[in-house]
Amino acid sequence: MTEDTAAERDTRVRAPLTAAEVLEWLERTASAVREGELTAEELIELLGQLRQASTACANASDWTLLAAREAGASLRQLAPVFGKGYVRAPAARLEKLHREVLTAEQFLELMRRRAEDA
Repeated sequence: MTEDTAAERDTRVRAPLTAAEVLEWLERTASAVREGELTAEELIELLGQLRQASTACANASDWTLLAAREAGASLRQLAPVFGKGYVRAPAARLEKLHREVLTAEQFLELMRRRAEDA
């Protein structure tokens, strides 16, 4: 595996945003607010951006759940990711998702259609 391929793989298997990155951003932004560097209007704009990003992250999580199941992950393997020691949480989420789509590819297509409609 070449260095470029290894770097691509590291990027591919890592979430595009981590909790640590969000906390770092939050600390910088809070400091800017304390210093009076951000107006209420700017904070409202940030809020809107974060709400959109939150929805995008939830959609990415749902897609990844479907893809993991298709790749053979069991509910027992998925349960700890949901913060539970039991399989009801991922099973319930999958059940809800399956009311709209059956596969990760169908979910991705649904997200594409929704983006076009927005």
